[in-house]
Amino acid sequence: MEQISKLETVETMLSRIEDPRGQGSVVFTQVYREQARASAASADVLEKAGIEQHPLAGVAVSVKDLFDVKGAQTLAGSRALSNAKPASQDATVVARLRRCGAAIIGKTNMTEFAFSGLGINPHYGTPVSVWDRPARRIPGGSSSGAAVSVAEGMAWAAIGTDTGGSCRIPAAFNGIVGMKPTASTVPRDGALPLSSSYDSVGPLASTVADCARVYSVISGSTATLVKRECSTLRLGVIRNYVLEGLDDYVGHAYEAALKKLAEAGAVLHELTLPVLNGMPDVLHGGGLVAAEAFQWHRELLASNENEYDPRVSLRILRGQSIGAADYISLLAVRERMIQRWSEQIAEFDAVLMPTVPTVAPQLESLEDDDEYGRVNLLLLRNPTVVNIMDGCAVSVPCHERGGAPVGLSIAGDRGRDWLVLSIARIIEQVLAG
Repeated sequence: MEQISKLETVETMLSRIEDPRGQGSVVFTQVYREQARASAASADVLEKAGIEQHPLAGVAVSVKDLFDVKGAQTLAGSRALSNAKPASQDATVVARLRRCGAAIIGKTNMTEFAFSGLGINPHYGTPVSVWDRPARRIPGGSSSGAAVSVAEGMAWAAIGTDTGGSCRIPAAFNGIVGMKPTASTVPRDGALPLSSSYDSVGPLASTVADCARVYSVISGSTATLVKRECSTLRLGVIRNYVLEGLDDYVGHAYEAALKKLAEAGAVLHELTLPVLNGMPDVLHGGGLVAAEAFQWHRELLASNENEYDPRVSLRILRGQSIGAADYISLLAVRERMIQRWSEQIAEFDAVLMPTVPTVAPQLESLEDDDEYGRVNLLLLRNPTVVNIMDGCAVSVPCHERGGAPVGLSIAGDRGRDWLVLSIARIIEQVLAG
């Protein structure tokens, strides 16, 4: 059978984006048709000539619309930036992808300014989860379009950001893999910030191996996945804080996944982490995220607040009441928590928790502002743990085939990204067996 060319694959993805029966118009805010075709065609020519290329050459990758792409506006899901000048150069991660020959297929929709875990956007529309589409369930956010672009075959992989779960929540709700790297490992130059303390840039893809390929490019790393037997894994199973409000379906899928891992020989230890008792202290009043978001947005809010989604501007404005002394105290509290986290998980290869405690809720159930706020905080709770601790994590699907997507989070200490990716790959294989 003749191998499908890179250009043919890109053309198929562009057809899906442009299909009026699909979600392309709300998944993508910009589509780079000719650029993507040119990159794919170039890769095909070089391959035909027998010239060795990077594995991502000619492969379609989408980027979240808070990364600069040369010659394009960066809108960050907002109308408030509609008059922004086109970017004069690519964000560092985009430039790195281009250098290895990746086909940048377009920019994806997102929660406005990345400030929500739900993925709802009143300005450019909201893509829905690929599961149970007639019920119109939320995609998860803030990297909503990124996840759906991969899950619906509009891109091979996607680049998102993760400040409190924004790669992992939509990955969990769409049945794919999402990674939150250690923040310092991937440059954020050319990416519009939400929180300088918590922002991470990460990949979303269909498999852990694909995420690892993208991560190696955007991080500039030469490391690779390490093969290990499941029986060599020593995993901590977090039992406090992260299981509160767990719905029955997610609870069943999570426990079934743990059972499979135990049967495959992994050593699982029930784990209570005292450090998690301090989470309310560091999140109080919006915490570092609100303070840092307000610092960036205060001038734009002063001139364009009526262009914001009120649900987003309200959260940003909480940062106005956080003074310099409070901010410095929050930084100190966080540093102490990072140290305790490192000490309390040191004996484990990684720790496990549900990525989010519920299945994707229906859009219409979140029309009430109070319910929107409650669900948003609930979905952000578990993944935010890893951002506060400056750690790394990968969410892999752990649900039964055909069922509602559920994510299992494999988390580790900062700087242990390749270990966590390698363990996630092992767990992915066990759960697929």
